[in-house]
Amino acid sequence: MKQRVYWLDTLETESRVPNPEPRVPSPEPRVPSPEPRVPSPRVDVLVVGAGYTGLSAARRLAKSGASVLVVDREGVGFGASSRNGGQVLTGLRHEPAALLAAFGASRARELFDASRDAMVHLEQLLREESIACDYARCGHIQAAWKPSHFDAFRDEQALLAKAFEHDVALVSTRDQRMEIGSDRYFGLLVDEHSAGLNPARYVHGLAAVACRAGARVVPGVAVERIERQAAAWNVTTSAGAVLAREVVIATNGYTDSAAPALRRRLIPIGSYSIVTEPLPETVVAGLLPKSRMAFDSKHFLYYFRLAGDRRLLFGGRAEFTQPGPVATLRAARILREGMTTIFPQLAEAAIEYAWGGNVAFTRDELPHAGRLDGLWFAAGYCGHGIALATHLGDLVAQRLAGGEGRRVDHPLFDLPLPSIPLYRGTPWFLPLVGAYYRVKDWLS
Repeated sequence: MKQRVYWLDTLETESRVPNPEPRVPSPEPRVPSPEPRVPSPRVDVLVVGAGYTGLSAARRLAKSGASVLVVDREGVGFGASSRNGGQVLTGLRHEPAALLAAFGASRARELFDASRDAMVHLEQLLREESIACDYARCGHIQAAWKPSHFDAFRDEQALLAKAFEHDVALVSTRDQRMEIGSDRYFGLLVDEHSAGLNPARYVHGLAAVACRAGARVVPGVAVERIERQAAAWNVTTSAGAVLAREVVIATNGYTDSAAPALRRRLIPIGSYSIVTEPLPETVVAGLLPKSRMAFDSKHFLYYFRLAGDRRLLFGGRAEFTQPGPVATLRAARILREGMTTIFPQLAEAAIEYAWGGNVAFTRDELPHAGRLDGLWFAAGYCGHGIALATHLGDLVAQRLAGGEGRRVDHPLFDLPLPSIPLYRGTPWFLPLVGAYYRVKDWLS
């Protein structure tokens, strides 16, 4: 078993995931190489983080004529931008009923629509820039872990239609084999509007178009300190100093002490994935017959989908510790057990890949964008980041390019971003949170 992100091994070969949309060749992903010194000691905008948020912002800023330097401690898409499951889902972390209860009908509708708008923006970008990343509106299924969860799906279906004008379908246990090759669940909710893609091909394609627009992307450069200097920022990096008129922090679940105010407001939570060996055609065809994205209704949920080369990707919050080799091995064992519980037909399938990475949660479980201590940022996607990170990164760039007088009318912009009491960036409380949600899953 390789402790390596499966998606990265697809960069060198054409993915064979079925894609009903016409294929348009993307520019070859031009992965920049580390440089011993930063190439530009003075820039208009320094972007910290070469994931979806940072690269989307860099593309927009470079197109507006700004000089843009993107640096990343590791490399293009090192974090969640290549480590996620490639599920582009409608909605936010909050369930629809929770959105309504917390924010009221009008505000909840704005927030829900923000997720749909982000998907439209993502699709426009993929078309405009001809990024081939196996994007397809395949829909998603949410599987009921308990009979009571399917009863809740009925309420959710009615609520989505009435409050959000969003149609979903229900599939009973009698018919669920048409959607999933498992008898473990108690019915399904099917949302035809969601999508899937290859996250590594997407983030590397986005890096290529940001470079083509004129941005410089330099991996292997760590930002150590950011200090205000008159009308600019003096940024100390591992490859030299940079003087920047503006700075965008786009590090999400990997935010460190270089941006302490943001770090205190983001909780990095490990998410883990395994990928099987290539499976026989007869087996893989029966797992998810319509090639949908899938997840279940537990708090401690599993998510899964078909990947390329007849494989199944299976993931979840299997460990509430920071990802590392030992934690990844433990998580792989937990996820394999979960996978074979849901799909007993995979009991003999070998696991070829296992990895972990951080997603970032906020205290209010909403993404946020705007300015904090003078630094621009977008972060806190709570596991819904592919489209939202792309869109919010682009909107940050629009706001920045337009100056302080330009407002961005978006429900996730300029919200108060609450800090977390007794928290300075080390999530000591995560094992307690994990235990709490395990109990909730048992009781629900």
